[in-house]
Amino acid sequence: MKRSAIGIKDVAEQSGVSLGTVSNVLNRPDTVSEPTRRRVLAVIERLGYVRSETARQLRAGRSRMLALLVLDLANPFFVELARGAQQAAREAGLAVMVCTSAGDPAQEAEYLGMFAEQRVRGVLVTPTDGTGQDLRALRSRGISFVVADREWAGDEACSVSVDDVAGGRLAVRHLLASGHRRIAYVSGSPHLAQSRDRHQGALSALDEARVARERLTVVEAERFDVASGRAAARRLLAAADRPSAVFCANDLLALGVLQTLFAAGIRVPDDMALVGYDDIEFAAGAAVPLSSVRQPSFRIGRTAAELLIEETDGRPDAHEHQKIVFQPELVVRTSSLGVRGGG
Repeated sequence: MKRSAIGIKDVAEQSGVSLGTVSNVLNRPDTVSEPTRRRVLAVIERLGYVRSETARQLRAGRSRMLALLVLDLANPFFVELARGAQQAAREAGLAVMVCTSAGDPAQEAEYLGMFAEQRVRGVLVTPTDGTGQDLRALRSRGISFVVADREWAGDEACSVSVDDVAGGRLAVRHLLASGHRRIAYVSGSPHLAQSRDRHQGALSALDEARVARERLTVVEAERFDVASGRAAARRLLAAADRPSAVFCANDLLALGVLQTLFAAGIRVPDDMALVGYDDIEFAAGAAVPLSSVRQPSFRIGRTAAELLIEETDGRPDAHEHQKIVFQPELVVRTSSLGVRGGG
């Protein structure tokens, strides 16, 4: 027969005291005489009683748990973002529950609903659903949120992001300056703002250089992962007019492209230059060190968590929503070095 969990009532009965006295021992020990306190603590140890943190939080009306919902935990960018959020939370005496939407709006909605049911203190989220309706529904249920790695258009929440248009511009401007005129952009899912903004930045660089936008070939990858990068590279190699340079919407896509080019005997950067995005740790250690647009992933996570903690510290009326936008930085390595004469 399965034994039921030990509760505070069991402790009170075994100690010969009231429920209120046990509660005082746990929460206000200075109000209980030392002999009684020792007796109750001895019973707690003997019974193996563990108090319910959930119940305590409900009584206090406040949780110590933040939720973090990101696109993909297989992506080192989001792992670093989560580390930054966790550091800020630990310093505030809080914990972070990390989940992934896998880029699926339906999964995102399910998790946001679960967070509301669990009455988490607040939610950090990289949204998949462009409408924002599920996030607004979350706030209507009294749960604050901060958007990370994307700028929030509304005025009811903070956001911490990177100027992805500027990042795309940096990447393609660099390739154009090296003499490339046939450039491919390997994009992630087009419904994600990150993909669209980096594409817009690439087009902006072409406009600056007075190069026709038609010279940019767009290959939409199914996901932001290595396998999708390999598939995109196979499509590029099969094209009649191969590009001389490729800009990828993240480093995992770029690493997949690099693998396929290497297997096909295409030399990088001599035959085809390559630039990624995020500057994850693996970028510098690739077989051909990867040029990449660096994002401050750790700082994004930490800053977003700090804003959420500030908003939920018991004085929400004193909090002013902020939209913090960091600037990206191009890190040039071997994969895009060299100057071409012509296309």
